[in-house]
Amino acid sequence: MSSSRPNDTWRQTHLGRLLGHAMRRFDARVLALMARDVDVPLALAHLAARQQVTAAHIHITRHLALEGSRLTELAAQAGMSKQAMGDLVDQCEAWGLVVREADPRDARARLVRFTPNGLAWLEAFRRAVAQAEAEFRAEVGEDVATVVKLGLEAYAGGWPSA
Repeated sequence: MSSSRPNDTWRQTHLGRLLGHAMRRFDARVLALMARDVDVPLALAHLAARQQVTAAHIHITRHLALEGSRLTELAAQAGMSKQAMGDLVDQCEAWGLVVREADPRDARARLVRFTPNGLAWLEAFRRAVAQAEAEFRAEVGEDVATVVKLGLEAYAGGWPSA
């Protein structure tokens, strides 16, 4: 009787796992670049360098509208619960990245807005993303990078409709 083990390498190499690893690597590189950016407020750079700022905090950086966003909008765009986003906003508010202000369209609602330090953080994020993208392109080549970006844009275009 021969015992043949099923091939389970697919669990380590399927597209979802590779995308997850790639995203974690990209976000880690962005945070490392931000930690060394001389234009990032020093306290925030220290938080990033000590890995206190995580990829979860990047959700606020990615999704907060320049004119401000309601917490429910921010949570929905980031694919998080309102409570989890509220915790992140609390931390970012304590760090001086954001403030909560009255929403001029609805006195019962609050808007989350970037502070001046938060806008400096956002600009550092823009530079770090551009640098990380350039490094990706250098590592895999222009043609591959272009195909990957186009493929991801096409695939993500339906998100979160499914």
